[in-house]
Amino acid sequence: MRIFYYAVSSLRRRHRRLFIAGFLAAVALAAAGCSSVPGGGAAGGAGSAADQQKLADANPNLDPGSSLGGIRAPDFTLTNQFGQKISLSAFRGKVIILAFTDSECTTVCPLTTQSMLAAKQLLGNSASQVQLIGVDANPDATAVSDVMSYSRSHGMVDRWDFLTGSRTELASVWKAYNIYVAIEKGQVDHTPAVYIIDARGREQRLYLTTMAYASITQAGQIMAQEVSRLLPSHPKLASAGSLASISGQSPRNTVKLPELPSGSLTLGPGKARLVMFFATWLDETSDLRSNLFGLGQYARTAAASGLPGLVAVDEEAAEPSLATVRSYLASLGRPLGYPVALDETGRVADGYGVQDQPWFVLTSASGKILWKHDGWLPVSQLTAVIRHALG
Repeated sequence: MRIFYYAVSSLRRRHRRLFIAGFLAAVALAAAGCSSVPGGGAAGGAGSAADQQKLADANPNLDPGSSLGGIRAPDFTLTNQFGQKISLSAFRGKVIILAFTDSECTTVCPLTTQSMLAAKQLLGNSASQVQLIGVDANPDATAVSDVMSYSRSHGMVDRWDFLTGSRTELASVWKAYNIYVAIEKGQVDHTPAVYIIDARGREQRLYLTTMAYASITQAGQIMAQEVSRLLPSHPKLASAGSLASISGQSPRNTVKLPELPSGSLTLGPGKARLVMFFATWLDETSDLRSNLFGLGQYARTAAASGLPGLVAVDEEAAEPSLATVRSYLASLGRPLGYPVALDETGRVADGYGVQDQPWFVLTSASGKILWKHDGWLPVSQLTAVIRHALG
């Protein structure tokens, strides 16, 4: 099951309306929307805080956050991935980064998870004063094994508490935090919210994750700046980059990517291609190994009949680590029969319009997108669709 994803602009508009409507009833401050992100000054040529704020405000793929005015964060008790009962108030004294995450998500949630982790890592030695918490936002996958599976797939088992409970318990927490959760046409739709809660248990800032792979690190940096402001020592971030909008690399751009296990691979105009974006954490929700090897049949058919060749692109920007990718491919035991490249920055995924994993894109020799598809297809159906798309 995957989160139903809207285009970035409509997602932000819709969920801002949901949050503003909810918070207006409780806190007039929330109506102010986005405001400045103080603290944690930029380093290494990233620009002044004021300049960075202007860049963040103008970045369509980055939410600079909304002030919540320090209202009390509703307490709750749920069960983490180890089966332990955990209360939010148990972490009083630490700054909390709290996210609402679908335990079977293959769209925006992995981006949220990686940005949370990036935020904590940017705080260096002060990271011990920060607690990462996820709350399950999938009404149909609420078992402890579900939150453990997600945690394991994303390299988060010992890095956060991913909390779940009964539908009734979870619904109570969703309501308390104004989280919209629904199942529409068999897919989970929920508000991709991240809260920053200070050491006194007060809500300070709200962020909405956007479906932009290249902005994961930027989102982490913005959250780290806010956390730094709330920590007594106001630690300087380990690194900081520009918060300006990062352009995607589309099929019309010639792009050289690292190929695994070695070498490089070039995408872009020149010949038609079928590009398949994936991530190793798909193994949580599908038989990734079988699907990857199954695509070898398409590669053989394409070579024999002149169809566009297949290129797989691992979305490393949303992976736990490069070592995870290498280890997974090595565990397959034999070559897939087609090349596998790495999208290290997320710019290729953004340029190709990737909104889920796996994501297929058929491009023409001129770099035009002829067809795109979300999810796995039987190879026979995939081959037929490609032939039809080529006319």
